Amino acid sequence: MKKTRNLIRAAAVAAAITLVNATPANASVIWKGDADETAGKGVFAGILCDSPNYVYTPDWQDGRGKIFGFVSKAGQTRCEAHSVKVGGSEYQFTSGKTYWWGWESMVNRGDVATVFQWKSNGAGGQMQQNYPVIMMVLEDELRVWYVEPGEKWVGVGSGSFKPNEWHKIKLGINAQSDTTGSFQVFLDGKQIVNRQNARTWDDLGNKPRWGVYDSNVHDTDAVNWINDLKMGTTSGDV
Repeated sequence: MKKTRNLIRAAAVAAAITLVNATPANASVIWKGDADETAGKGVFAGILCDSPNYVYTPDWQDGRGKIFGFVSKAGQTRCEAHSVKVGGSEYQFTSGKTYWWGWESMVNRGDVATVFQWKSNGAGGQMQQNYPVIMMVLEDELRVWYVEPGEKWVGVGSGSFKPNEWHKIKLGINAQSDTTGSFQVFLDGKQIVNRQNARTWDDLGNKPRWGVYDSNVHDTDAVNWINDLKMGTTSGDV
């Protein structure tokens, strides 16, 4: 009987070890946007920068390694990364799913304007919202809006976002084409948005964009540095 119990115990331990080794630590992480990787800017599906705007990858020797720097020159409008690549191809977002993103951001001034868009696909009459979720840095704050059909902007939250300091942003979107969608935003570990009953998937779908947009009002450059981008299916992934 004792020998049988020992055999059962040994088999259970072996099975547990096999399960641990077979299960990845972050099974639902979809994408990492790491500037240190060989792909560099190729982790994004595209770069949208009005000339002479540009994206570069500085390494400030602060332990972060290379990061992404989105530079919108004075008087210019856009420098953004458009969507993401997984396995060498543009990732196909779909409705009815929940996506989470996490990243660090630092801006060179407290009014660099748009730093993130959940941008609608298509143009003109092919969309109702343009960007159901949009974030801007204005007056030393990160401000978040839900944009309803008809492009009606509804402010849903904000938090302190001082320039020349790193801040952590976490965003989760339940992508729904009716008003059963929702999204959450955490800033430096504190939840600043928990929007329910939202339409978060436009007629032709949506994709993320990071960088600087609508900064043409400035007489000096606007810069958004971004580090440690991740995308997953749960808050814990990012």
